[in-house]
Amino acid sequence: MAGSVFSSGDLTADRRASFAETLAHLGDLAGAIETLSGALELAPGWAAGWFRLGEFMELAGEAEGACQAWDKAVHADPRDPLGAGLKRDLARRVPVAEAMPPAFVELLFDQYAPRFERSLVEKLGYRGPEILMDALRLTGRTQFGSVLDLGCGTGLMGTVLRPVSARLEGYDISDGMLVEADRKGIYDVLDKRDIARLDVTERRYDLIVAADVFIYLGALERVIGWCAGSLAEGGVLAFTVELGDAPVQLRESRRFAHSQAYVEGLLAEAGFGSMRLMPCVIREDRGVAIDGLAVVAGSLSLRHDREGDGDLMAFA
Repeated sequence: MAGSVFSSGDLTADRRASFAETLAHLGDLAGAIETLSGALELAPGWAAGWFRLGEFMELAGEAEGACQAWDKAVHADPRDPLGAGLKRDLARRVPVAEAMPPAFVELLFDQYAPRFERSLVEKLGYRGPEILMDALRLTGRTQFGSVLDLGCGTGLMGTVLRPVSARLEGYDISDGMLVEADRKGIYDVLDKRDIARLDVTERRYDLIVAADVFIYLGALERVIGWCAGSLAEGGVLAFTVELGDAPVQLRESRRFAHSQAYVEGLLAEAGFGSMRLMPCVIREDRGVAIDGLAVVAGSLSLRHDREGDGDLMAFA
């Protein structure tokens, strides 16, 4: 992570925090907690320090103390680039977050960008692009006009979309990911966007694809509504989700899973008249296969109000 995220701005506090890391590495969690707590007395507004204190306390089995530390991290920096709120919700086992903090997602992928493809494909066996292309072929469509790669990352999905797209655009929240995607030279347009906060405009797409993206959003009502409002007549939406039992479930991985019933209900409410939801294995996580759904939806019967924000519906 960037040094500005980790430094407290107080040299003495930083030195104490460094010593706390040494103590933790040596297995002295009690000493690490005491030392870092002392550093935070000098820098009480240090979000990264509170986050790390929560991690130490979690390792020491002090769950409530960890949650209190993560609360203070969020209070210190409400943007929550380290995802302290997610850690807190998971520890309390009453997850309340419906979305990941945009700053957390942006920082995560800015750092991950240079090694993203090697880690995802070679180590985790990621097959999202191939799975979605196989699903799209079942529709009988082999070519599309204007295509949007939503949450394009480094361009893994774009690589397989380019041959079937007359025009290919990519949106992502991470500058680092967009730099990697631009190096591929496959996109006509790349734009930095927070896909959780898109507004419907006049722009229309024949195909919108979100490969392994909605797992970072949680509640999908707004983004599915935006997709429906941004598709051209006859347009298609294709995406993957991690498959869960609850409608929206925050997992220990700090990713979201969604139930099939929840996804089907959202697509129906958004006006999609046809949908295919196909079970698949998206990737592995620590040697365990992650079950998912590959979804292809079309035949829109409703359009979003173009003046709205993705939540209001009106008959075309």
